[in-house]
Amino acid sequence: MASIQFNATGRRKRSSARVTLVSGVGRIVVNGREFENYFPRETLRMIIRQPLQVTGMLGKYDVKANVIGGGLSGQAGALRHGIARALIIVDTDLKTKLKKEGLLTRDPREVERKKYGQKGARKRFQFSKR
Repeated sequence: MASIQFNATGRRKRSSARVTLVSGVGRIVVNGREFENYFPRETLRMIIRQPLQVTGMLGKYDVKANVIGGGLSGQAGALRHGIARALIIVDTDLKTKLKKEGLLTRDPREVERKKYGQKGARKRFQFSKR
């Protein structure tokens, strides 16, 4: 008996995550590695588990994800977004819970580009009157 897969895509900053949910025991595998090894910080792991905890699906589905681009924080956010979107495909009744927690909204914030003649996007070089 083949189990049904639920696929979704999540994005944040420059990262994008292709997420597959399969009924299982709650294993999360990111780019072929256990997510405890892939994401060393507990805060990032908490962010990733958030949609599963809110909906009460923590031990019911295995998550397999391919994440590309960005840093660890952006990848964790993209993974969270992807898991939330996949859970809606599993059960449309979960949409209200996830929406209320703000897990379905793609975070639109991007890094502002550095401007020429300046130290950074907003920071200037020190001004000297004399």
